[in-house]
Amino acid sequence: QVQLVESGGDSVQAGGSLRLSCAGSGYIGSSYCAGWFRQVPGKEREGVAAIDSDGTTSYGDSVKGRFTISKDIAKNTWYLQMNSLTPEDSAMYICAFSQDRDSMTVIQTLGVANSGGLFGYWGQGTQVTVSS
Repeated sequence: QVQLVESGGDSVQAGGSLRLSCAGSGYIGSSYCAGWFRQVPGKEREGVAAIDSDGTTSYGDSVKGRFTISKDIAKNTWYLQMNSLTPEDSAMYICAFSQDRDSMTVIQTLGVANSGGLFGYWGQGTQVTVSS
């Protein structure tokens, strides 16, 4: 079992930045894939970014060049640095985890946006609100 706890969500002005954190506990292992998704009520969940245990990353088209996913292995923590935020980035941001590093191969082929089915563990989410 893996438990995920997100933090860092806040209300910011357009153009601002936030860094989200996802702390993992339980059996993380050395071969995995972690991702960030966002959910807006009434809309489908959207994959934003993913990173595997080797450091390979993938980003959704809507966040490329603005968001950066990273990891701190010693802390079993994954981060999402979000810059140049716009009101369209407002959402519940949810961390996800897969114990299969090969999930990244699928993500790189099909994209991260609709990759939710590859992840078996999910956090509760942290709210990000961007005002204009």
